[in-house]
Amino acid sequence: MRRASGTLLSKMGLANPEAAHRDRPSAEENVPNRFELFLLGDGEKKVTEETDTRIPSTSVFTFNKEDHTLGNMLRARLLQSPHVLFSGYKVPHPLFSTFNLRIQTDGTMTPRQALVQACKDLVTDLGLLSREFTKEWELRKMVGESMDGGLNGA
Repeated sequence: MRRASGTLLSKMGLANPEAAHRDRPSAEENVPNRFELFLLGDGEKKVTEETDTRIPSTSVFTFNKEDHTLGNMLRARLLQSPHVLFSGYKVPHPLFSTFNLRIQTDGTMTPRQALVQACKDLVTDLGLLSREFTKEWELRKMVGESMDGGLNGA
């Protein structure tokens, strides 16, 4: 197998392979900064609403700088409401931290009102979870200390 001459390589700009490699950006340079995944830019809104004109009482909410965690919690909580007929979310692209949440109601409340109520309910639920977890954690620590105290005292 013939090797290309040095002149041909230099004409192609490949005389020094290390130099060609340095000209290309590395994989680390292409990765966005971590803070860009959750901090909003100037003029960027956290949530936008677009009314769906094809289906009555339906809106699509776009959440910026959020992912499946919030999307699934909101979807599940919305479906517990008797006024919500449909709730679903999708992540348009896995590299972008955004999701679209579609809500359809029965008309007695707007999709925005349903979303606000679901958010309030989630905040209440998560506060309760935090208090219960902290209480159980403290109880386990007390039980563990009393068990250690009995063993060390013997």
